[in-house]
This record gives sequence, structure tokens and C-alpha cells, in this order.
Amino acid sequence: MALGLKCFRMFHPAFRNYLAASIKPISEVTLKTVHERQHGHRQYVAYSAVPVRHFATKKAKAKGKGHSQTRVNINAALVEDIINLEEVNEEMKSVIEALKDNFNKTLNIRTSPGSLDKIAVVTADGKLALNQISQISMKSPQLILVNMASFPECTAAAIKAIRESGMNLNPEVEGTLIRVPVPQVTREHREMLVKLAKQNTNKAKDSLRKVRTNAMNKLKKSKDTVSEDTIRLIEKQISQMADDTVAELDRHLAVKTKELLG
Repeated sequence: MALGLKCFRMFHPAFRNYLAASIKPISEVTLKTVHERQHGHRQYVAYSAVPVRHFATKKAKAKGKGHSQTRVNINAALVEDIINLEEVNEEMKSVIEALKDNFNKTLNIRTSPGSLDKIAVVTADGKLALNQISQISMKSPQLILVNMASFPECTAAAIKAIRESGMNLNPEVEGTLIRVPVPQVTREHREMLVKLAKQNTNKAKDSLRKVRTNAMNKLKKSKDTVSEDTIRLIEKQISQMADDTVAELDRHLAVKTKELLG
């Protein structure tokens, strides 16, 4: 130990400082803007807070197993000329809000008139929400009425949409009046709603992937004017935002599943 310390002191001071710095953990990544012109464009360069490579010991790896890697936190204002991260974040949040709205309106233990409102009906004018072409009311706790008098030509399409809504509904028709018996709250009905919740969550994740892909494609257009390190840093930020959104979607699914199963 004494011999090792003696050898360490014999090194040039600059090299000793380099070795000392190498044992410090990287706590963050810094993004700086270099104010110079190259080919008529502003240049962006990413710098690591400590420009050294660290090698984790087996003990450190075991301790850190299961924990997330160092997170990126880019100031959106610094990269607004490259991509609008705030806009990307809002688009991802809208995916979460759409799923929450879907859960609240269509996935309830007891079917209500509001559950039928947003059922998409294929008409000659395209897909329309059921409540746009009908009057929906609750006749009794066991029966919902859908009056198609205003759009009688859409009655057949409405029946088909209700039957295929995934809510375990079996409508019956009397002229332009659709009678929808409310399903009994059985274990099978609960499990069916949970299955539908998972399907809707997967659709939300598909929408999220589109948001992420669009953001990455916008970022690629700046590769000729922005450093590779900066591009990678922003890509990591976008992926991190998407991962956080997926975790939030899964959390809402878990809460809804618990509610539905009772």
C-alpha cells in the first residue's frame, strides 16, 4: 500500500489529477452551444461533465443492478432550433390523457349511457360517434335505449358497432329504437373489461411510438448542422420521455385492472 502511494506521488501532477478525476462519478451531461459559424449554421456540441471512462467493480455492478442509468435532462430552450422538445412532451402527455378518458368513459363495471357515446359508427359520411347520430338514454338500470329516429339509415350500422364494441353488449332493434340490455356484473364480464383495457393500452402505446418516431425523424434532418454527440444526447432524451410515458400508461392500466376486478 505504501509502495503504491509512493509511486502515485512520483507521477506528474497533471497525470495525478487525471487519475483522481477518473474515480469521480459522472453526475450529469452538459450541452453547450458553440457560437461560431460553419457553412452558415450554428454549431451544437455535447460535453460530458467528466471526460473520462469509468469501470465499475463487481460490487458496484451488483449494487446498481436493477437501477436506471443516468438520466438526461436537456434544457429545451438550448435545442429549440433543432427540435421542440416541449411540443414532443405535450404530444406524449396527450396519449396518456386519451387513455384516461377512454378508461373513464367506456370501461366501467356497470354500463351507462355515457359508455356508448363514443362508439364509432361507420356511415356514408365516414366514422361518427354514436351520440352524434342518436339519442341515448337509460330506461332502467338493466336497459339502455338508443333512438335512431334522426338517422334511421344508420340503424344497422349502429347495431353492428354496438355489438362489436368489445363491451359484451347484445343490442336488439325495434324499428329505429335500439334496446341495449346492460350485462350482469359477473366475473367473466369483469375479465372481459380488463382484456379491453389492455387492448386500449396497447393502442395508446402504438400512438406513443408514432410520436417518438416522428420526433426522431425531425431530429435526423439536423444531422448535417449538429454534432453527433448532440444528436445522440437529444435522442436519449426523447427515448427517456417515451419510456416515462410507457411507465405512466402501465400504471393507469394497473389501477384500472384493480378497479375492474374488485
